[in-house]
Amino acid sequence: MSAADRHALVLGATGFVGRHLVLALGRAGVRVSAACRGHESYRRLARWLAEHGHDEAPADLRVDFAGPSLIDGEAGDVTEVYNCAGAYRFGMPADEARRANVDSVRAVVAFAARLPRLRRLVHVSGYRVGGQDPRPWSEEQRREAYRALGAYEASKVEADAVFRIEAERLGVPWSVVNPASVIGDSVTGEAGQYLGLASTLRDLWQGALVAVPGNAGTFVPVVAVDYLARFMTLLPGDEAAERASYWLLDDDTPALPGLIALVAEHYRVRAPRLRVPVPLVKRLPRRLTKADPETLTFLSSDRYPTGPARAFAARHGLTMPDTATTIRRWADHLAASRFGDAPTGGRRFVDAGGVRTFEVGEPGAPTVVLPGLPVNADTWAPVVTAMGDARAADLPGLGMSAGGRDDWPAWLTALVTGTGARHLVGHSIGAAAAVEAAAAHPGAVDRLTLVAPFFLQARPAPAARSALAARWYLGRVRPTALAERLTGDPAHAPALRSSVADLRRGAAATAARLLAAAASPRWRASLRAGLARYPGHVHVVVGSRDPLSPEGRALVDTLPRVTVTVVPDAGHHPQLTHPEEVAEAVGADNPSPGARAVQPFRPLSTMPRVK
Repeated sequence: MSAADRHALVLGATGFVGRHLVLALGRAGVRVSAACRGHESYRRLARWLAEHGHDEAPADLRVDFAGPSLIDGEAGDVTEVYNCAGAYRFGMPADEARRANVDSVRAVVAFAARLPRLRRLVHVSGYRVGGQDPRPWSEEQRREAYRALGAYEASKVEADAVFRIEAERLGVPWSVVNPASVIGDSVTGEAGQYLGLASTLRDLWQGALVAVPGNAGTFVPVVAVDYLARFMTLLPGDEAAERASYWLLDDDTPALPGLIALVAEHYRVRAPRLRVPVPLVKRLPRRLTKADPETLTFLSSDRYPTGPARAFAARHGLTMPDTATTIRRWADHLAASRFGDAPTGGRRFVDAGGVRTFEVGEPGAPTVVLPGLPVNADTWAPVVTAMGDARAADLPGLGMSAGGRDDWPAWLTALVTGTGARHLVGHSIGAAAAVEAAAAHPGAVDRLTLVAPFFLQARPAPAARSALAARWYLGRVRPTALAERLTGDPAHAPALRSSVADLRRGAAATAARLLAAAASPRWRASLRAGLARYPGHVHVVVGSRDPLSPEGRALVDTLPRVTVTVVPDAGHHPQLTHPEEVAEAVGADNPSPGARAVQPFRPLSTMPRVK
């Protein structure tokens, strides 16, 4: 059967695996219908597909697993059904887990049996639950399984048996995939779920993973979501795959301690050396281990029958991507998305001068914001988004970037000569970096926008010059207190939560050293001299409550091409308190694509031009 003759119905199409499967089917030229619970979830799926280059949205069908017909919509010519539906959540009550993962399977098989053109029903099971004895469970067996395994895993085990029992009874042609821990896309690292192994990497990233559960042989295998999706699309066309189960995983996945060490090296954090045997983890209080009891059954040294899946893939020319590379890309995506806490899109880690650097905004945009202290690039995300063709990058050792102050020269060189940064927007300490970059590469930097440039303002109070005191404070401060200190209004605390998280991860040390250095008369004088030599256009943006010092204003008055904008009622962090005004001011400086000439500044009515 050609792709044009196929009509795939995907249940669970809005889930992590489901949406990648819809994408893979669409790219293969297969007509797809997505069974969604509501139109809003369907719209989210269509947007996601469009963002991934697939504008042909699937047909929108309604699914009701408790309803008599399962599907509301035209599905009579469906040739293949993919069951990706179910609940992946630990801590569910047993009856909820059975409704989501067992009763739904019965409904799906019964529905598939009524389809006149069905060639295959593909069911997603799991590597720890697949291959169960397909016989009905007794009540005693069910109670024991749910007691021993927990509701989630027990419901998946029961569902695996029920699926094959019902499919055989009703004469439904079937295939089962038993994927390992499904991780991100092998090319982009993109993920969509943050349970299981992802939560372990979150603890590693945050410095909260003090020990590795298990031993040297503990095996938690993985598989890339795009490989899984592509594998599934091939099953209906292969007659040998009927009534077959396939374990999808990489046998060469490092054992759990090695996997964590691999990611720790990539994250540039210390991997825990302590290992705790699983029986001991089970006995320890959950408040100490932070481990859900239901996850502990996955910590095993068992191996799995992957031969049939490897043979199937070879038969169809499907190559499993390199797992270590996929793990690193997945780890990057997890951290860049703050493990699901940050908005998706426009977030990435790049290499700049050998420094692992976090950016938010448009890749390769000519306008680059260099954030100040003690905040991160995320605090500039609303401004960058409003501006359009712009990005913000955490300085070395700040936010989520690696490195430190010693990396500035190579990092700034790479930024302006290697990534196309032509308009540098430096905020506070970032203004120092912008000036140093322009001084070193005046021909590569078209213009400077300096927001609250500390070296043109009053020196900090003596109490603020102690690196030790600053590090202690920044490593412990709460978002509300930091918002009060930076803006005078605790309402800005939500915008500072990620900055506080970064400070606690280790950025507090670099921030404290730079805060102390900002009071250095020698450095301040060097920056003023560098600014005085810069031949390009300079735009200085300050808040009315955080003005230029008389000395700073005197220097600005000598610059050949300068604009000063005062943001009314703003302080040292106008990106937090007045993001729209800052975006308008900075956006007025943006060079048009490919332009080399200085663009004229357009004064803003709400921010008077001074000079």
